[in-house]
Amino acid sequence: MAVKSGGRRPLVADRRYATKATAGGSGPRKPAEPSRKPTRQRRGRPPRKHGFVVGAVLALWRMVWAVIWRLGVVSALILAGIVFYFYAQLPPVADLLDARARGSVTMLDREGKVYAWRGETFGGTITADTVSPYLHDAVVATEDKRFYWHFGISPRGIASAIRINLSEGRGPLEGNGGSTITQQVAKLLCLGVPYDSATWKSEKEYEADCRRGGIWRKLKEVPYAMAMEAKYSKEEILTIYFNRAYLGAGARGFEAAAQRYFGKSANKVNIAEAAMLAGLLKAPSTFAPTASLERARARANVVIGLMEEQGYLTAAEADEARDKPASLSNAAEQKTGGFFADWVMDTAPDFLAGDTTEDVIIETTLDQGLQKKAEEALAYVFDTKVKAGSKAQAAIVVMSADGAVRAMVGGRNLPNAGDFNRATQALRQTGSAFKPFAYAVAMDLGWSPMDYVEDIPLTINIPGSGPWTPQNYDKEYKGVITLTQALAESRNIPAVRVSEAVGRDLVRKVATEFGIASNMADGPALALGASESTLIEMTGAYAGILNGGSAVTPYGLNELRLQGDDEVLFGKGGGIGERVISETAARALTYMMSEVLISGTGKRARLKDRDAAGKTGTTQGARDAWFVGFTADYVVGVWMGNDDNSPLTGVTGGGLPAEIWHEVMMRINEGLPATPLQMEIPPSKYVAADPNYQEPTYTDALPEEYVDPMPDMGSDAGRKDIVEQLLEDILGTGN
Repeated sequence: MAVKSGGRRPLVADRRYATKATAGGSGPRKPAEPSRKPTRQRRGRPPRKHGFVVGAVLALWRMVWAVIWRLGVVSALILAGIVFYFYAQLPPVADLLDARARGSVTMLDREGKVYAWRGETFGGTITADTVSPYLHDAVVATEDKRFYWHFGISPRGIASAIRINLSEGRGPLEGNGGSTITQQVAKLLCLGVPYDSATWKSEKEYEADCRRGGIWRKLKEVPYAMAMEAKYSKEEILTIYFNRAYLGAGARGFEAAAQRYFGKSANKVNIAEAAMLAGLLKAPSTFAPTASLERARARANVVIGLMEEQGYLTAAEADEARDKPASLSNAAEQKTGGFFADWVMDTAPDFLAGDTTEDVIIETTLDQGLQKKAEEALAYVFDTKVKAGSKAQAAIVVMSADGAVRAMVGGRNLPNAGDFNRATQALRQTGSAFKPFAYAVAMDLGWSPMDYVEDIPLTINIPGSGPWTPQNYDKEYKGVITLTQALAESRNIPAVRVSEAVGRDLVRKVATEFGIASNMADGPALALGASESTLIEMTGAYAGILNGGSAVTPYGLNELRLQGDDEVLFGKGGGIGERVISETAARALTYMMSEVLISGTGKRARLKDRDAAGKTGTTQGARDAWFVGFTADYVVGVWMGNDDNSPLTGVTGGGLPAEIWHEVMMRINEGLPATPLQMEIPPSKYVAADPNYQEPTYTDALPEEYVDPMPDMGSDAGRKDIVEQLLEDILGTGN
């Protein structure tokens, strides 16, 4: 129902929020809200107010930062440019595996077995995929454990190296370099700079320059290493490393080193062998197993520990490798023939040996069994018969009758002994070892070993020098004796008489033709060994007596060819040459020299089971002592002396040299049949020309002091006449 208001206004709800009054509206008006000033919109934090100093520092920092980031951008662009330059210059991997400036020389013994290497050996290409996995992991674990996670350089490794160097008192870049494998390869490649003989005197000097450290070298390594990382895969970089690294003993690359030390390929080495090879990278000459097997094994154990620590080996594998360390191959372990190999290199043409750029194979005359026996014989005598601490040196040559050298000992292994080969390089006075050549002339002229010579005081007037009076070693005189006794007892005066009788020129000529090449003495002292010679020359000259009187040229090289090629480029370097004396004379001289061992100065060299002949030699002042002699199978020469040419103490040729010779001969003839020497005693042409001559029968017709003490000797009633005739016609010299 509608309700009327009766004139009153209707009821309405109050507005909650009134904004303004309506025109004509009634009722109270709400007060208007106070007016506000318009505010400005804020676009960030209002600037803080700083002091002058702080503001200046901030402004300077803004400038420095602007320069730094701009320089960084420029440097990055320059680095990228250098990296790209090196990247463009890098050749294919195959071209980097063998860049030797010199080739290698591999030496084989008479049985075709390897025993020595010279030059730089490259065993052939081995890759990171074909190498033994143990060797692969050993190299990474040892040289660069973060190899697969960096891009050529390792800032952490460099920082660690600097810390170690500083802690050990070195410069920051001296010693440990923190180089990655990639950086090491960059050094091996010499940052792309090839070897130039006009710039470097030798490849060794070139490599030393390439390995030189310092900040500038490091700065150049960085872009080159990064370029390699961009150009090659990680395994390709490892392949270069495996083939180029030097690993001691002339071995380039792990294939050559595995062959050198273990006689097997690098893809077949076990854990212990791999660890030993990887350990060589730190210091090849120091840790080479041929230098010190004990040191090499200790280094290998360090590598095994690193492999175990980094998870490449289990604990069981590591323990087994430590319990069964690597051993050298027979060829590497024997260490035989070093002096012999050096001598062969000297006798071969330089362009095929010392300066070769090819890989060369040389077949030699060396017998490794005889070599070992000769070395053991020398060591035995010095260990058992020479006082400890002796500095005396000795040399040995073992030779066949045709001049083929079978063994050579160039000296004892003493401190500061060096690599001097006393068998081939030492020119020393020969002493009485020279006397057989004077008697060789006499035998060749028709004398007999049973002819006589005076052993009485002798004075010879030498023009320009005055009178010369030789003496015997014992300063005694035997009177009239046979030539055989004179040589057997090494009596000086008879040797001079014989030399003067046959003529010094002939003696000099025969000795020279037998191979003694040094300048010989001009005076009568020639017969007493005043001339100088080397042991190998003397041994070769005696080989000429053994083979029946023909000269020999000692040789160790049988043939030389390139590796992989059957064509012989250089043949045998010596052998039998022209005849020097007659075969009859050689056999007569052999008889006389056999008496040296039976009843003369060489009794200590006598062999119980076979014929032998030889001669002792002791020089004035006992500075040199010799024994050179032969059996039917071998000629052996022994020399003893001091490197400084000081006198030996209590040593003569019939003493220690004879004992060394005996020990060598006993060992090298072991198991060989006892073949007799070719000897004969021809009649003297002086008595054989007498139609009434008869073979003498033994009597005591002469006084005791004139009776020949040698066995199977005798005289007849005309013996005095024969002696007097010989002395007058042949041996008579002023005294």
